[in-house]
Amino acid sequence: MEYTVQKLAKLAGVSTRTLRYYDEIGILKPARMNSSGYRIYGQEEVDRLQQILFYRELGVSLDHIKDIIMNPSFNGEAALREHREKLLEKRAQLDLLIANVEKTIAFTEGRMNMSNQEKFDGFKKKMIADNEQKFGKEAREKYGSETVDKSNAKLMNMTEKEYNEVKELEMQVRETLAQAFATSDPAGKLAQKAAELHKQWLTFYWSEYSKEAHAGLAEMYVADERFKSYYDKDQPGTAEFLRDAIRIFTGIKS
Repeated sequence: MEYTVQKLAKLAGVSTRTLRYYDEIGILKPARMNSSGYRIYGQEEVDRLQQILFYRELGVSLDHIKDIIMNPSFNGEAALREHREKLLEKRAQLDLLIANVEKTIAFTEGRMNMSNQEKFDGFKKKMIADNEQKFGKEAREKYGSETVDKSNAKLMNMTEKEYNEVKELEMQVRETLAQAFATSDPAGKLAQKAAELHKQWLTFYWSEYSKEAHAGLAEMYVADERFKSYYDKDQPGTAEFLRDAIRIFTGIKS
């Protein structure tokens, strides 16, 4: 079966503008153009669009998706199995939050007791699960499973006050980094303040801090597309800027 842009957009629940953009960037080309100049999509394109939307749902950038599916070694069936595992992990994370909400409802209705620590357990568990899903393999290879497990344990043992502080610090890092980026000076006062705040933020998760580990993490922010897209989401080049600021802050160039 073949589809026009309008029909495929309706089938997939996306806009025609999205499909045209995918064509422009080369991630989803139509099978052919008809005599009237309209894009026509076949089954192969339908299957590819499904893969793209799976990856988008998992938060993968379009540039990275293109690299994946355009790779000659790309295996559609294997990718579907990977999507399934990732979605199951995502469902498990949502189940944690749902259980936490249900427990909180029961507490507010007087049906059970709930400590302040328990109120934040669902968020902490989801944070750990998110980090394991996105970066667990690389982190364990780079720092060792014992270090990662200690970090996870430290997060789970955070008090309500510490949890609020770390979330506030995360916002401060992003805001200060954005202001510093506008100066274009990684050695400047604002950039170095961002690096110091970043260090403070890390100490909530790491059992031990070292300048070498801090600088190494900054290198990952640039080398790993998932880290880079997080920092470059609002302003491309931010990941590199932060890395340079941390290099200066730690005195470690590479």
